Amino acid sequence: MQAIVRERGYTTNRSARGLAAGRTGLIGATVPLVHAAYFSFLLSGAAEALYEQDMRLVLCPTMHEHDREVSLLERLMQGTTDGAVIILPEESSDELELLLNHGYRFVVIDPLLPLNERIPAVSAAHTAGADQAMKHLLSLGHTRIAAITGPRGMKATSDRLRGYYAGLAAAGIMPDPELEVVGNFEINGGVTATAQLLDLADPPTAIFAFNDNMAIGAMQTARARGVAVPDDLSIVGFDDLEEAEIVTPALTTIRQPLAEMGRIAVSLLIRLLDNQRLEALHVELGTRLVVRESTAPPRR
Repeated sequence: MQAIVRERGYTTNRSARGLAAGRTGLIGATVPLVHAAYFSFLLSGAAEALYEQDMRLVLCPTMHEHDREVSLLERLMQGTTDGAVIILPEESSDELELLLNHGYRFVVIDPLLPLNERIPAVSAAHTAGADQAMKHLLSLGHTRIAAITGPRGMKATSDRLRGYYAGLAAAGIMPDPELEVVGNFEINGGVTATAQLLDLADPPTAIFAFNDNMAIGAMQTARARGVAVPDDLSIVGFDDLEEAEIVTPALTTIRQPLAEMGRIAVSLLIRLLDNQRLEALHVELGTRLVVRESTAPPRR
């Protein structure tokens, strides 16, 4: 058979075998935004892993609209795709369970909300990453460390807060409510939160921003106030996007393996489509502290 294929110039591939088995070779990807670097890294990892399986990604932006996301998933289920990777889904666990009960295969990447154990998901180790950030700042001698968090109720926010508190507790430091400001994961949220922190009678010597965007916003406010980073204020982010390397000073941050998260999600999904048994439905990938120029010991 292989000799005939070579002789006549035909090619065989996994998608062709999938079509013979009633599959489309297409995997849907619902994503809030396409242009943000965070999402592009996740998508690139997923797309690369699918390409290796001779499968392709169908991109479905939701623009953070719950109803739009639900309607997209309904369309994906109508035989147009074999399964989906769902990035930061707006749906509750109950809504996602309905998909499972209808036999549609999917994997959630970076759950927005806590999920029950039946729903397959891939995320970064948020708590451990936050703990790494805190240990770094504490080892430099900082004791007055502020947190610019994400929105309340988000899984990433609560997990990273847990790591923030764990770091303080390990150093024998009581949390100060004044030093905990809610952000929005956008640059403008970091700008506003840092202005509030620097206006305190006893401002922090370090800020742990729960993502790189807000850390960059913190840098902008510090620069506008004449506060030198890192001499007067150390700043740590979370994500390690490309911008972290090109801002001045270069940002110390926690690296999430974003592309790998996309690849692992596809690997889990392929196994689900092949009806293979999974030992664990919730997978957490390790994070890593990347030390650059935005952190230093506090002034004595």
